[in-house]
Amino acid sequence: QVQLVESGGGSVQDGGSLRLSCAASGFTASTSAMGWFRQAPGKEREFVTVISASGRMTSYADSMKGRFTISRDNAKNTVYLQMNSLKPEDTAVYYCAAGPFISTRADDYYYWGQGTQVTVSS
Repeated sequence: QVQLVESGGGSVQDGGSLRLSCAASGFTASTSAMGWFRQAPGKEREFVTVISASGRMTSYADSMKGRFTISRDNAKNTVYLQMNSLKPEDTAVYYCAAGPFISTRADDYYYWGQGTQVTVSS
């Protein structure tokens, strides 16, 4: 059974940090690109960042560059999202996804997690 399970969400103050984790099972995660997306209430799901299967290539949405860092540990089938300097506008449900290649398009990903809530208060 394929599973992507996110954890690490929570509530922080403006300027705070959180580290999200995404544990993959039931498929060969080490050969998949892994991405993070987010969806705020009333808004469409948006791309946050993605990392290649090898971990050598990454891509970030412009508003996250310099604040967010994606990484992966293929031995643990886990992807991480370190989020620093969080802002209230980062409040959203964060989703982990697996796909065949690096992409900013949600439609290119074939497995999705259930999401974890991140709330940043001012």
